[in-house]
Amino acid sequence: MTAELRHMNDLPGPRPWPLAGNLPQMRPLRIHQDVEAWSKQYGPLFTIRFGRTPIMVISDHELVSTVLRDRPDGFRRPAITAIISNEMGGRPGVFLAEGAAWRDQRRMVMAALAPHAVKAYFPSLVSVAQRLQKRWQQAACDGSVIDLAEDLKRYSVDIIAGLAFGTEVNTIDGGEDVIQRHMDVVLPAVARRSIALVPYWRYIKLPQDRHLDTSLAALNKSVDELIAAARARLAAEPARRERPANLLEAMICAADEGGSGVDDAVVAGNVTTMLLAGEDTTSNTLAWMLYLLQQNPAAMQKAREEVQRVAPNPRAFTIEQMDGLDYLDACAQEAMRLKPVAPFLPLEALRDTVVSDVQVPKGGLIWCVMRNDSVSDAHVPNAADFKPERWLQQGEQAISKHVSMPFGAGVRTCPGRYLALLEIKLASAMLLSSFTIHSIDTATGAAPEELMGFTMSPIGLQMRLRHY
Repeated sequence: MTAELRHMNDLPGPRPWPLAGNLPQMRPLRIHQDVEAWSKQYGPLFTIRFGRTPIMVISDHELVSTVLRDRPDGFRRPAITAIISNEMGGRPGVFLAEGAAWRDQRRMVMAALAPHAVKAYFPSLVSVAQRLQKRWQQAACDGSVIDLAEDLKRYSVDIIAGLAFGTEVNTIDGGEDVIQRHMDVVLPAVARRSIALVPYWRYIKLPQDRHLDTSLAALNKSVDELIAAARARLAAEPARRERPANLLEAMICAADEGGSGVDDAVVAGNVTTMLLAGEDTTSNTLAWMLYLLQQNPAAMQKAREEVQRVAPNPRAFTIEQMDGLDYLDACAQEAMRLKPVAPFLPLEALRDTVVSDVQVPKGGLIWCVMRNDSVSDAHVPNAADFKPERWLQQGEQAISKHVSMPFGAGVRTCPGRYLALLEIKLASAMLLSSFTIHSIDTATGAAPEELMGFTMSPIGLQMRLRHY
């Protein structure tokens, strides 16, 4: 006998306020923690409300995986995200694209970020790491404090700009006026506006909204300059059109030929998307990983010994050495399990569907909790502990790869996965082979708090280094 299906409104959940729903019970910068706490209280399926809009929360990793694998046909990012982006003058990119537009753009992005393309760029990637090494050497000599998140964001921006756009954006040595500062304003604003009860900015501009407008204008100007430089290269060397050297050149050539589903707005949108996605996600993961290593001396020593054995000289790093840093890779996986930069993923149903035994109507909203089972002892032994070894075990002892899904699942898995892990291993190998870490901590010595903007970042991590 078939069990009767439930509706989203039948599910348990925190009691909503009149009109405002559960929004007054949530802290915008800690919203992920609030929903995670409710997951422990109400179980793997429950309903919350943003205003009068019901949202079904899913915290069971198998159900989350099923939903993610039903993209792009069954689910999309919520339409409100694209609406907010468009209001801010956003240009279309693969991150927010859906349907045929997503497929057209995805092919080019995947080709640009495929392992063979990244490997061809590796020497330039090493030069960025050496630039960061030089900056940190000066800090070590001066005994100065390093703003870890800030420096790692510069490192990530410089790498993605070179790989995807074929141009050097040297934010590491760029002083205070850097492209990264403008990007730091944009994504948190999208996240903040996406959950706002009242879209006040459509009627009045507060100081933070005027600041956002300034940053958007500066970011768009920088993107337009990248595109102009790429067009100049293509004009000076027409042969490049036969074999574009990077993602930006490939998109420009496709836009000029027509019929590809790519136009100048899409080119600009993907430049912005690559910069935004390449900055926050990788740099925050790396910052969390280094902090967790510093808090676990035995793991730090193992990582250092592996680097000294496999890749001891930053001036002679090879791609084969980076691929051989298995323990360092496990450290990254363990950091992403405990501190995923995307601890939740909101989605919207594109058709009437069923999740578990719950009917979800077309247009219904889903909130996928990405960090619930991954930090539960029921699914991961001693789940609160930082134990990279668990990712190197085989057979029954091996951790389930679907418990932790930092790059998503299904065909919309993050296309930059290989590059992100390579960036993480390169920067951490450079650090461990060149310096003794005196401390990675906050100014107060307390554990860093989790700040939820568009991604989850550590607050106030400072690093002090010493030379070997």
